[in-house]
Amino acid sequence: MPQLRKSILRPLIVALAALTSFTGSLCQAAKTESKSSSKYSYVTLQNYLTQQRAAAGLKSRTLKVGDVTWTYSEGGSAQNPPVLLIHGLAGNRDNWNRVAQFLTPYYHVIIPDLPASGETHIPANFDVSVPNVTQQLRQFAEVLNITEKLNLAGHSLGGSIATVYAAQYPFDTQSLFLLNSAGIYRNASTKYAKNPDILKNLIVSRPGDLDDVLSTIMLNPPSVPYALKKAQENILISQADQTRKVIDQVVALNKIYTPESFARLTSAVEAPTLILWGKQDKIINVEAAEELKSLLKRAEAPVILNNVGHVPMLEADRLVAQHYLPFLTRTQQMKNPLADKLIPLN
Repeated sequence: MPQLRKSILRPLIVALAALTSFTGSLCQAAKTESKSSSKYSYVTLQNYLTQQRAAAGLKSRTLKVGDVTWTYSEGGSAQNPPVLLIHGLAGNRDNWNRVAQFLTPYYHVIIPDLPASGETHIPANFDVSVPNVTQQLRQFAEVLNITEKLNLAGHSLGGSIATVYAAQYPFDTQSLFLLNSAGIYRNASTKYAKNPDILKNLIVSRPGDLDDVLSTIMLNPPSVPYALKKAQENILISQADQTRKVIDQVVALNKIYTPESFARLTSAVEAPTLILWGKQDKIINVEAAEELKSLLKRAEAPVILNNVGHVPMLEADRLVAQHYLPFLTRTQQMKNPLADKLIPLN
C-alpha cells in the first residue's frame, strides 16, 4: 500500500459533515455577533477551507450542466483512475478533504457539492430526491469524462446516491466504498432510521444548535475555534430550508420503498464493495453494516471502527484512508463480471 503522507492541519468539522448525514438537536443559544464580525468570520472560514483544500492537493472549480451549476474540488492527475467522493445530507465537499489528501497523489479525485448543498446552485423548484440527484451526478460525470471505470465513495445519504449510481450504471462502476451508508434496513433500530422525519429536529436553524449536532453525530467532536464554528453555523442556518426539502424527499422514499425493494436495488450492483462503519453511530446503528454486506454481490467483510460515530472521514480520516487505499489498489485490475457475459457482435 502506498505510504500515507503526513496528515495536514486538522480541518474544521463544523458540521460540514455534521450534517453529512443528519444534524443535531437544539442547545443553548450562542453569543450574538455584529454584522461586521460575522462577515469577518465568514471570510476567515473561506480562507481556512481554501488553504485546507490546497494542502490536500485540491482546487475549486465550477461547471454548469443543465440546470445545475456545480461547485466541486478536483485534485490529482487526470491520467490516473477517477474517484468520485459523495458527501451526505447537509454536508459539503469539504467533508472529504482530510481523506482526499491521501488519494490525490495516486488518483484523479473529484468531490462535488451536491445540489441543495454547499456552493452548488440549483433552481428554486429543483427535485432534490435521490433518484434525480443521482441522474444529475451522472450528467456531471459525463461532462467531466470520468464515467469509465469510475470509483465511487459515498457517506450516509451520499452512500445511497452512490449505491443507486452503481446499480444503474454497473458497466461503468469499477468500485464502491460505502461509509455509514443510508438505506432501508431491517436491522436499523435508531429513531432516525425508523422515522426519517425526526431528522428535522436535528436541523441547525438557530444560533446554538451546532454543538448538539456535533455531539450527536460524532463520538468525540474536535475542538474548533469559536469564530470558525460560528461562521459555519450561520451557513447551515441559511441552508435550513433546503435541508428540510431533502429530508422530505427521504421521508417520501421511505414510504415508497421497503427493505425488499432496497435489497433488489443493491443486488444490481456488480462492483466490488468496501463497507466501513463507525461502531458508535447514533444515526444508523452499526448492525446495518452486516445487513448491507449480505445484500451486495461482491462486498468484503465490513470494516468497523471503534470509538467512531457517524462521520468517519472527520473522526478517523487516517484509518479510513488506510482501509480505502489498498481496496482501491486491488480493485483497479478487477474485470467487470458483466463483460464476460457479453456476446461479441460480428
